[in-house]
Amino acid sequence: MTKRRKITASRVGLYLAVIVTSVFVAFPIYIIFLLALVPTKYTIYSARPPLIPPTISFVELQAAISSPGFAGAVSLSLEVAFMVGGLALAIGIPTAYGLSRLGSRLAYGLTTVLFVVNMMPSITIAIPLTVPFIKYGLYGSPISIALAQELLALPITTFLLVGAFQSLPREIEQQARVDGANRATAIYRILVPLIAPAIVASFLLAWMLSWDESTFALILGNLNPPTLPVLIFLSVTGRGNPTLAVAFSLIATIPVVILTVLLQKYLRGEDLASGIRG
Repeated sequence: MTKRRKITASRVGLYLAVIVTSVFVAFPIYIIFLLALVPTKYTIYSARPPLIPPTISFVELQAAISSPGFAGAVSLSLEVAFMVGGLALAIGIPTAYGLSRLGSRLAYGLTTVLFVVNMMPSITIAIPLTVPFIKYGLYGSPISIALAQELLALPITTFLLVGAFQSLPREIEQQARVDGANRATAIYRILVPLIAPAIVASFLLAWMLSWDESTFALILGNLNPPTLPVLIFLSVTGRGNPTLAVAFSLIATIPVVILTVLLQKYLRGEDLASGIRG
């Protein structure tokens, strides 16, 4: 009887922890929905904004969608985000494979060095980058934003993929080489399909990092059009329209949700833990 009570108490505690964490994570998103879908007289211009919406309005969303520069901002953000995700895999896969063959200690030591860029403020990196980008005619182009954001995305991608490659038995590659496959064929036709969950997770993280990044996009972009995060920033500051910025923020979550749902089957925890697709 005592053992049953202990098990029940532990389960209740676990459920409470999950509920509290879920509420903590979901509450800011709920506030965004309130600000974007409830008339401003009940939210921003109210002394006591209600947590339960008295009415729903799509005026702010319609204003955001029809605002000048919105379509261009979404198009540019999508272009840059997919560029960053693609480059992260194109560079990260061979880099992670090479590091995984150096041994765990040396591989993670070199990977840690890559994270030095992530430890530095983005603005201290973006300003020096403007000089070579201007010199080579890349300043203000989507590729300049993507290359700068890649400095942040590539270490994360490499870190995930190194662990995925290390989790694969060496015998798989050796057998492929014995059967006549060269190194490139063994990597991309044998090993890469086995770590599909880690590859998908790496792409999604790189994509989301780019989709949310604003410092590089603000300094290295020509702002005509800006990326969606920069458009949100300008709506809050320069243009002074916070309700429009909230509507933009709500719209910005839609591609993230869609991409996550589409790739959800690859994002199982047990597969990501080992890097092997079952």
